[in-house]
Amino acid sequence: MTIGKIVTSGTFTLDGGTWNVDNNVWLVGDDHEVVVIDAAHDAEAIRQAVGDRRLKAIVCTHAHNDHINAAGALADATGAPILLHPADDALWEMVYGTERRYEPLHDGDVIKVAGGTLHVLHTPGHAPGAVSLYAPELGVVFTGDTLFSGGPGATGRSYSSFDTIIDSIRDRLLVLPSGTVVHTGHGDSTSIGAEAPDLQEWITRGH
Repeated sequence: MTIGKIVTSGTFTLDGGTWNVDNNVWLVGDDHEVVVIDAAHDAEAIRQAVGDRRLKAIVCTHAHNDHINAAGALADATGAPILLHPADDALWEMVYGTERRYEPLHDGDVIKVAGGTLHVLHTPGHAPGAVSLYAPELGVVFTGDTLFSGGPGATGRSYSSFDTIIDSIRDRLLVLPSGTVVHTGHGDSTSIGAEAPDLQEWITRGH
């Protein structure tokens, strides 16, 4: 099981504002099958990165438009299911309405790909249905916009909560081994150990 990444560019829109963003799209698999994490902006670029491998699933760490806006077209092109935590249904419907549906993703689910596993950790706060995906065989966790290099994800917009994201980071992420690499939804990767000292300050500030 290996990890690939492409960066796609587009816009994030919520609460009447629009921002230009670059998104990390992660591909986890081998030469035969792969999972895409966060199909952002450019379905064709992602499809090319998948190549002739079987796309097992399109996993959404949350349903902000910049993380799901290529999921529909990618699913249509490949036949792969879209997986999302149902607590993000309101955000999903802002992009896709009620016509296109997804398969529900829940805390504790295990996604198997290429002989390895992605363990679903519900980590709300940035969005109600935000999840992180822990791959113990690889020693990595994909955190979407829950945890970045430098601290927690943003919580200043609708459907977000600072106290909730702090609880998620403390209870679900900081308990992972300190050497766990954190692959984020935007920007550079980091590690649990590198973020832990500053996160303790955020936790103290939050509670």
